Amino acid sequence: MNEDDFVVDAEAEENQKRQADVDSDAGNDNAVSKVVQLKKELESTRKEKQEYMDGWQRSKADYVNALRRFEEEKKSAKQAGTTAAVEVLLPAFDAIERAKEHGEIPEGFAGIVKQLEGAFTSLGLVPVGEVGESFNPLFHEAFGQDVTDDKARDDTVTAVLERGWKQGESIIRPAKVKVAHYAN
Repeated sequence: MNEDDFVVDAEAEENQKRQADVDSDAGNDNAVSKVVQLKKELESTRKEKQEYMDGWQRSKADYVNALRRFEEEKKSAKQAGTTAAVEVLLPAFDAIERAKEHGEIPEGFAGIVKQLEGAFTSLGLVPVGEVGESFNPLFHEAFGQDVTDDKARDDTVTAVLERGWKQGESIIRPAKVKVAHYAN
């Protein structure tokens, strides 16, 4: 073997090492770029997942709110229907009540009055307006005054001209009353 052959072999070995280093660096660069790309994809997937979760939660909240609103509308419609029906029946009921107070009602009508009162009670209606209670403009409509010399009776109901009705907190019809007024 000749010295030139040895130098050529050494150079070839050196070239192979350099090429291996270049290939190794290229492999490292390739692996690093793959990791960076995978991290970007992972972040993108996490953002997309969060968008889906947020959308689902908004939809669920909208659904719950819609159910609540439908239930409230249903109750409101039921109360409006009851109120409309009672308002139609009240004039007839009032006429029977006035006749009963004057003793002009036939005995058979007394049963009808009890049935109407029972129906009103089952619908949650409560009569409003009693003699002696304090005047409240939410429940009473003043149709006159009676003078009183008793300061304790000032601003109290002295007479109920027409009974009022309420259902829950809602006033269907205020009571028509006379109110005491204290005069020195």
